[in-house]
Amino acid sequence: MATSTCLLYNRPMSPQATIEWVRQALSGPLPGRAAQLTMATRPRPGDRPDIPAPCPHEGAVLILLYQAEGGLQFPLTVRSSTVHAHKGQISLPGGAKEPGDEGFEQTALREASEELGVATATVQVLGALSRLYIPHSGFCVHPFVGYAPEQPNWHPDPAEVAELFSAPLGDLLEPSTVHEEVSVHDGVSFLVPHYRFGTHRVWGATAMILAEFVALLRAAPQTAAS
Repeated sequence: MATSTCLLYNRPMSPQATIEWVRQALSGPLPGRAAQLTMATRPRPGDRPDIPAPCPHEGAVLILLYQAEGGLQFPLTVRSSTVHAHKGQISLPGGAKEPGDEGFEQTALREASEELGVATATVQVLGALSRLYIPHSGFCVHPFVGYAPEQPNWHPDPAEVAELFSAPLGDLLEPSTVHEEVSVHDGVSFLVPHYRFGTHRVWGATAMILAEFVALLRAAPQTAAS
């Protein structure tokens, strides 16, 4: 039977990364595409300055902040080898909108429940980030930020999740977490910015979503972080 691995990184977290700061940040204007592009792979084939209307496929993801012993953390998953797309890549919990979903917020919560076993009744959705178009898959992704007062009881679905790990929000905010490397595919060189949590490299759409979240937090008044 397939199993999922759960890991937790417990490096010291910045004392500034509080839920009050997050709430304050989400009440302000979104940085949008400019912030997303700071962590985009370059070149980005099929990229476009606008979002297709209608979008070929739509879905949602959740940055699920929760209180752990060391402070705020959020889960990331390594996708299994049996999922339809982006096999083996690191992602936020999320997926495609289904006909029964009342909106994208519900999609994000449902997917967190299905993928990780999160009891969504304990999750408060704090706000939304900017939509992101992924040229490779044709998906328009709606990111949401949620909060749980304590660490959820994880029950990852091995059909979708090969590994689950949690990252400190404070680490995400550290400039030293950002790295770049060159990858060559079909003779073309790509510059790949990524966040590094231990041995895990978070790049692509997930990194772009997190980049806007980071920019939003950094723009928030520091008094909200104390």
